[in-house]
Amino acid sequence: MMPVPPRLIAFYLPQFHPIKENDEWWGKGFTEWTNTAKATPLFSGHYQPHVPSDLGFYDLRVPEIRAEQANLARRYGIEGFCYYHYWFGNGRQLLERPFQEVVASGEPDFPFCICWANHSWTGIWSGAGDRMLMKQEYPGPLDDERHFEILLPAFRDERYLKVDEKPIFLIYYPFAIPDPRATVQRWRALAKSAGLPGLHIVGSYWPNRHERPEAYGFDASIHYNNPPLRPWGSWHNPIQFAYYRWLRARGVPTIIDYDAAMKYFLPPEPSLTQYPSVIHAWDNTPRSGVNGIVFRGATPERFRVALGRAFNLTRQQKPNHRLIFLKSWNEWAEGNHLEPDLRDGHGFLSVIAEELHKESAVCEGKAAR
Repeated sequence: MMPVPPRLIAFYLPQFHPIKENDEWWGKGFTEWTNTAKATPLFSGHYQPHVPSDLGFYDLRVPEIRAEQANLARRYGIEGFCYYHYWFGNGRQLLERPFQEVVASGEPDFPFCICWANHSWTGIWSGAGDRMLMKQEYPGPLDDERHFEILLPAFRDERYLKVDEKPIFLIYYPFAIPDPRATVQRWRALAKSAGLPGLHIVGSYWPNRHERPEAYGFDASIHYNNPPLRPWGSWHNPIQFAYYRWLRARGVPTIIDYDAAMKYFLPPEPSLTQYPSVIHAWDNTPRSGVNGIVFRGATPERFRVALGRAFNLTRQQKPNHRLIFLKSWNEWAEGNHLEPDLRDGHGFLSVIAEELHKESAVCEGKAAR
């Protein structure tokens, strides 16, 4: 089996255009930029706010912006975007416009796949407690059929990312679905009835929370922990519990060293069905304030180490199965954006290009032997 370079796919957030629901919940004109721009440092050396450089404070309703994003990602070796898709059941969608326009227009000519972000929207990450904004529901088989029909034009698109000719379909919370095994079987049957060879269905694996999705019929899983780590402790560990309460009482969020966090977002050992999801940086204090989490030392060079480990973990994968997900392309209010900002510029993107170049040389050397 000839070794091949990894396929890097970056998660893509569509919340950069106003919608009436966000206007009602948060105020007229709310987008992800609202929290991003008003962020302030919470401790000495805290890097906030993050200000975009190359693309500015963009609006995803503008096709030229979507084209620039694709060109930038392609230039540094990212194969495609994985668009977050919000289907709440009974035909209810949010933030669907950018992706619908990408599919309908055929532009940009850049590969993509879909992650069904199947979770309720609450105000917990934006300072509004447990306020329910939009509830995720699972009405049953007829709703699955309706959902599938909405996505079928994307699955049939020649740009759609595939494994073994099957469109890749991610599910963010596999075990929130009442019967995940039956649902996966139903989606595969719908795909075959529509003339597709099937679907490559991937579920997020949340360490220490659930079983592996593969045990319920998923083709693969993503080693995923988001937020990556919340070590607030409990009364079972009273010293740690008291320490983090003490910090929050003084207005300091949870701070985690990037090197220590790596083990939470990378699989511990190689697996033919488990794809790494590499987090290059994290700071969701623009959304969550003192309840947020900050990665300390999340630099391009530390990201290089994490990316290299992900490459090592996937070297035994079959051709076109060597997937590595990057979190994320543009989650600005979580400090989790590969898109350039005024401080790091193209630093993280340059690491991707450099490590891919080295990995290609390794693969060519193995193939020559």
